[in-house]
Amino acid sequence: MSTNNTYLAVFIASKSSPKSLAWNALPEAERGARTKAGIDGWKLWTEKHRAAILAMGGPLGRTKKVTPGGVEDTSNALAAYVVVRADSHEAAAGLFENHPHFMIFPGDCVEIMPVLPIPGG
Repeated sequence: MSTNNTYLAVFIASKSSPKSLAWNALPEAERGARTKAGIDGWKLWTEKHRAAILAMGGPLGRTKKVTPGGVEDTSNALAAYVVVRADSHEAAAGLFENHPHFMIFPGDCVEIMPVLPIPGG
């Protein structure tokens, strides 16, 4: 069960996936047109689900990893995030069906997980 019906959605996009490689191989003008269509689609998605969005989040940049041995550069497939409120995990996941992240952009998927209460909190 999530805390206050709160869910974290993480957008996954592998830089080496066939979709990403094909996207990067597009002529600049076509990639630009698709990027505009994707941004427009994302804005429409945001408007449609405005009531469910608790934190808009945003795109994620380069990653640093901190371990007991120190700080180092690393990489992963995390592309963006948003925090939503929904009545159930299934309802939260349903918000992302046909999302521009993977319908227009070359994203792989959106992973949705409940934000859990802090144990003993």
